[in-house]
Amino acid sequence: MHITDPIADMLTRIRNACAAKHSSVEIPASNMKRAIAKILHEEGYIRNYQIINNGLQGIIKISLKYSGGEKVISGLRRVSKPGLRVYAGAGELPYVLRGLGIAIVSTSMGVMTDRKARAQHVGGEVLAFVW
Repeated sequence: MHITDPIADMLTRIRNACAAKHSSVEIPASNMKRAIAKILHEEGYIRNYQIINNGLQGIIKISLKYSGGEKVISGLRRVSKPGLRVYAGAGELPYVLRGLGIAIVSTSMGVMTDRKARAQHVGGEVLAFVW
């Protein structure tokens, strides 16, 4: 099966698993998805993630995080899509919920949050918003 937008597929799987109150979700692995999972873990949106080698491309198993029975991730939105790429310079990076959420940005220095990109004065493709 060929997926046109693998990042949107990842975000949708996480969103659906959170809505169904699953403890974990499995996603086909890629380097970009690994970087996004790492950011979600570092920012405290997911409990943990692990890379499972299945002999093919691998699987990312993400353990979802809940606080008092409520999901920690209240929103995930894909910003830059294959049909319409969204780029922002270092001074134009968006704030998500006035700084309460994060924007995941793909820069020339790797995938990072909007805060880290602003601190390093780099812009790039705005992949997703998480709040």
